[in-house]
Amino acid sequence: MPPKINPLKLNALQSKTLVLFQELARHPETANTTESGEKVLTTLPHPHGDHFHVGRRVMMSKDATGLGNQAVWVALERKGLIRASFPYAVTLTVEGIGYDTGITNQVLHGSDH
Repeated sequence: MPPKINPLKLNALQSKTLVLFQELARHPETANTTESGEKVLTTLPHPHGDHFHVGRRVMMSKDATGLGNQAVWVALERKGLIRASFPYAVTLTVEGIGYDTGITNQVLHGSDH
């Protein structure tokens, strides 16, 4: 039986923020890998108009409001998906790296520039 999508019942804002953290973790220019397999995010994106670039993907700024929301970071940390020092540092746990929100393709889009 395949794993359940969103078993921790993240709300929409938490899910979108986690998707962004997961995408940042895939790129060596925005994340470092620890010996335990966690990803330390070294750079958080800045908007470019109504969107921002994450590697070769694009996310709309409206979908990334959780980046500046301490309550979202606290919820993700409480659920064991990140370790954080809001708003400066995020470590994506192994559980956070592999967590399936079910919305990745809804909020990350291919880039045209």
